[in-house]
Amino acid sequence: VQLQASGGGSVQAGGSLRLSCTASGPANVMGWYRQAPGKQRELVAAYTTVLEILNYGSSMKDRFTLSRDKAKKTADLQMNNLNPEDTAVYYCHGKSIRSNDNYWGQGTQVTVSS
Repeated sequence: VQLQASGGGSVQAGGSLRLSCTASGPANVMGWYRQAPGKQRELVAAYTTVLEILNYGSSMKDRFTLSRDKAKKTADLQMNNLNPEDTAVYYCHGKSIRSNDNYWGQGTQVTVSS
């Protein structure tokens, strides 16, 4: 299983970015997490394993939108009205369809300048 992430980059505050993730192999893309320097990895937007409920991290629900296509094994994260606090490495998360194994993409940097 591999998760290929794309998108990210640098943008000014108030701008938008779109991240994309595609899974290869027997896995579903569940969503996105992020990790800022010196901080723990946190939820951005992801589906739960059981019941597949979509959850967003705090302060993100009104600005970020996760779109998933299970048939294509893709998940796109549209991020609007970005602010400097959104600066982090964003990781795509996937889960095996055959076991409880978790997979992570390589991480993509998002930098928001004021």
